[in-house]
Amino acid sequence: MNPPEVIGTERLVLRRPVIEDAEAIFSQYAQDADVTKYLTWRPHKSIETVREFLLLSLKEQNEGRWFQWVITKKDDQQLLGMIGFKVDGYKAELGYVLARSFWGRGYMTEAARVIVDWVLKQEGIYRVWAFCDVENLASARVLEKVGMQREGVLRRWMIHPNVSDEPRDCYCYAITR
Repeated sequence: MNPPEVIGTERLVLRRPVIEDAEAIFSQYAQDADVTKYLTWRPHKSIETVREFLLLSLKEQNEGRWFQWVITKKDDQQLLGMIGFKVDGYKAELGYVLARSFWGRGYMTEAARVIVDWVLKQEGIYRVWAFCDVENLASARVLEKVGMQREGVLRRWMIHPNVSDEPRDCYCYAITR
C-alpha cells in the first residue's frame, strides 16, 4: 500500500508528520486533558514524548502497518490534529485526534471522509472500522457523518486511562465495500 504523502480537501491539507511537528502537536492537543480524555494515552508532559511517538509513527509507516497525516488548515497551515489508519489484512482501523479549539467545525469529518474514501479504493481492503467510547458522542457523530454504521457495542473493549483504569464499553463502527 502506498498512501499519498499529501491529501487536500476544500479547507484542509493532510500531510505526513515530521519530527518538527512535535512542538505544535504538544501545544495544540497532546498535553490537553479534554482532548485526550477518550484516547488510549494520557496527556503528554513533554515535547520529548511527542517526538518519541512521531519516531514510532514513521517506523510503522515504513513497515507498511500504520499510516498517519497531520491535519492542517489550507489557508495558514495551522496544525489541527492527526488522522491515520492501521492495516490488518483486508481491513483498516481509523483513528484521529483534533485540538479542542477546532471542535465543532466539521474539520474531522472532512479529514475522515477523504481518508475513508481513499482506503476503500485500495485493492484488498474491504472494511474500514473504528471504535469510540460509548460516552464520546462527538466521535460517534463523526463516524456516522462519514458513512460508517454502528455495528454494536464492544463490551469492556478498551482502557481509556483518563476515564478509568478498567476496560470500557465502546461503539464499533464500520463501512465496507
